[in-house]
Amino acid sequence: MSYYRHHIFFCLNQRDEGRPCCADRDAVKMQEHAKKRCKQLDLLGPGKVRVNKAGCLDRCEEGPVVVVYPEGVWYTFVDKEDIDEIVESHLRDGKIVERLLLDAPPPVPA
Repeated sequence: MSYYRHHIFFCLNQRDEGRPCCADRDAVKMQEHAKKRCKQLDLLGPGKVRVNKAGCLDRCEEGPVVVVYPEGVWYTFVDKEDIDEIVESHLRDGKIVERLLLDAPPPVPA
């Protein structure tokens, strides 16, 4: 069994060359909000949820993005309500939020 039931990684990458990036779309505020919401729902800690910051997840044009492990489920979001839905539905209740899903990246050839 994993130390955490779920890890959620928020891309907080900042690009300087003018390409789209998650940091320009309030990703930092949304990561902080997710952590606060998880704490309110008593979801944080060993055997529960870990809310992590991540560097570039290489999906900037689709961003902002988060990925939830161990499932490898990719989401995008717009506002705090979207984050609340991911936290409550996926992290707490184990139900994927279909409307916020991004396609999984292609598998790596063997």
